[in-house]
Amino acid sequence: MLTVKKGTRRWTNWTGNVSSHPQQFVMPKSLEDVISIVDQCRKTNTRIRVVGSGHSFSPLVQTDDCLLSLDLLQGLHHVDSTEHTIEVWAGTKLKALGELLHQQGYSQENLGDINSQSIAGAISTGTHGTGIQFGSISTQVVSITVVTAASEVVECSEKLQPELFKAMRVSLGLLGIIVRVKLRVLPAYRLRYQSYRMPLDDCLSSLDTFKTDHRHFEFFTFPYSPTVQVKFMDETNEPPSGNHRWTYWKTMVIENGLFWCLSESCRLMPSLSRRISRLSAQSVPSVTESGYSHQLFATPRLVRFYEMEYSVPAAHMKDIIEELHQAIEHEQFAVHFPLECRYVNKDDIWLSPAYERESAFIAVHMYKGMPYQAYFARMEEIFARYEGRPHWGKMHNITPERLHQVYPRLQDFLDLRAQLDPQGLFVNDYLARLLRISRQ
Repeated sequence: MLTVKKGTRRWTNWTGNVSSHPQQFVMPKSLEDVISIVDQCRKTNTRIRVVGSGHSFSPLVQTDDCLLSLDLLQGLHHVDSTEHTIEVWAGTKLKALGELLHQQGYSQENLGDINSQSIAGAISTGTHGTGIQFGSISTQVVSITVVTAASEVVECSEKLQPELFKAMRVSLGLLGIIVRVKLRVLPAYRLRYQSYRMPLDDCLSSLDTFKTDHRHFEFFTFPYSPTVQVKFMDETNEPPSGNHRWTYWKTMVIENGLFWCLSESCRLMPSLSRRISRLSAQSVPSVTESGYSHQLFATPRLVRFYEMEYSVPAAHMKDIIEELHQAIEHEQFAVHFPLECRYVNKDDIWLSPAYERESAFIAVHMYKGMPYQAYFARMEEIFARYEGRPHWGKMHNITPERLHQVYPRLQDFLDLRAQLDPQGLFVNDYLARLLRISRQ
């Protein structure tokens, strides 16, 4: 039986900058339920958007028609120990997936620093971690099972409908409702994590070494500060550390509790932003610990913020960071959140920000409740000069014309979408504007 809630229930995303009042909020419990709701919506010309954890900052799932949640479709569907693949229901959250895999003796090869997303949402928006050997989570996908606008169940992979597979792995929910995902996995492994501060100039001059010598490397550069936080993770045979109490205290009290207090101070007195950014940089502790991969990739994020992230050619990371800092200093933006900088391997997925180029991902943030428009717009100007591609789940102001310039397979994607969903069943107003999709 379908779980259907009717009325004008208000839905908001994680940070509260996107909201809607869907007339139906639907929670299917089976593949048959998904087929049924798609069939019903097609007959009544009701749009459907699928929500995972609501962690996108852009209005990807915003709708006043039917909002479909996959929260009741979670868990392992099949484990293939010969092929080292696992098939999971699409609503499975990344945190739960890591624990389920660990119980089976497996791990994902890479993850981002947030694990609250559903696996379907993560791959649909191009969610990624860091490491020049690794692509986004979408590149771990072996096959996808989807319910199309015609209520048909279709499976695609590199061998089975390969063109659809290249489009489906980052689809923005426009090609159908993903119900199952098969992933390539690795035997469970442990990582050694190191984090400490260092001078910005030293970090930028060592980028090639850091990204090559470590399995995972990222850094956080603080506005108005000559200091950065660097993070490294490498495979290890060391047993899990026994300092989890310290790690928990550091994460929850310093990185979340104390930082929330400092952020509130900036919101009330924006002139404090420069000072607090410098204080935050100088307060970065030195940490070393070991543990299983799924326990170390993610970091709890309790302080709410707005975020914009762009992919740029990896070779330009140093130049772009220097330009961003110069712009912040020149414009004197009231910002204290650091810029997060990561590397992602290229892929062949049509709407992937890392499509056919080694990529650097740079994310800029602003504390919730503080003005962000001018700051984000200025940063976006710099990204645009380097052929920047926006992360689909983050905030941006890119135009449809510019999207076609930086995503060379965008028209192929839109043509395929028109074939699969001529009625525009899975199109909301935001995506119709952004991609210039006409709905019958």
